[in-house]
Amino acid sequence: MATARTGQGLRRTTGGLFVVGALAFAAAATVLSSTFNWPDILREPAAVVLPAFDAGGPSLVWTWFATAWTYAILVVPILLLPATLRLRRHPALGVATYLGATSVVLSLIGFLRWVFVVPPLADSYVGGSAATKVAVEAAWTAQHQFGGALLGEHLGQLLAISWSVTLSVVILRTRVLPRWLGISGVAVSALYLSNQGDILATAIPGVPVWDLGGLIGSTGWGLWVAALGVVLLWRPVNARGPAVEGGAPTGSATVPAPRPPVAGVGK
Repeated sequence: MATARTGQGLRRTTGGLFVVGALAFAAAATVLSSTFNWPDILREPAAVVLPAFDAGGPSLVWTWFATAWTYAILVVPILLLPATLRLRRHPALGVATYLGATSVVLSLIGFLRWVFVVPPLADSYVGGSAATKVAVEAAWTAQHQFGGALLGEHLGQLLAISWSVTLSVVILRTRVLPRWLGISGVAVSALYLSNQGDILATAIPGVPVWDLGGLIGSTGWGLWVAALGVVLLWRPVNARGPAVEGGAPTGSATVPAPRPPVAGVGK
C-alpha cells in the first residue's frame, strides 16, 4: 500500500508539474507576445529591437524573467518521468531524459539574456552617440546569435525534440501510456523541427523557411507536453497495461513459448 501511494504521488507530482509548467509558460509567453511582439521581433535588427526593449521598461524585463523561469519548471518533471513510468533503466529514455533537461537549461540561458545582457545594451544604444550605436549593434548581434539563435533556439529546440521523439517511440513500443500520445508526440515534434529553417536562415541565407513552422510547432509541442501531464494525472498507478521497468513488461510472471512457424509465413 505504501509503495502504491508513493507511486501515485510521484505520478501526480510529475503530471502536475508538466501541466503547470506548460500553462504557466504559455501565459507568460502570451503576455510577452502582446507587449513585445515576440517571437517575430527576434528577427528584427538592433535598431528596432533595442529601442522597443528600452521603451518596455522594468515590466518588460520582469516579463522575460517570468517567461524564463516558468519554462524552467519543465526540467523537474522531465527528470522525474523515467521513475514515474517505471522505466528508470530504459537506456534510450535515460539518455533522452538528460537531453531534455539540457534543452531546458539552454533555453533558460536564451531567455535570461533578456534580463541580464540586453538591458544595458538597450540603455547604451538609446542614449549613445552614433559611434556608440554602431558598437552596441555589433555587441547585440554577437550575443543574439550566440545566446539566442545558437543556444536557446537551435540547440535548445533540437534537444527538446530529441526528448519528445524518443519518449513518443518508447510509449509506442511499451504501451506504458496511451498510444495516441506517442503518435501525436512524433507528429508535433516533426512540426517543431520545421522551425529550424528559420533559425538557420539567420546565419545561412537561402535556407528554406516555413513562416508558420515556429508558431504551429511550438504551440503543438506545448499542448502535447500539457496533454502528457494530464494523462499522468488521471491514469491510475495500478491500471492494467504494459508499464515497464528496465524494458520488461511488469505483471507478466511467465513468457509464453513461441509457436511453431507456419510454412510460407514471413517469406
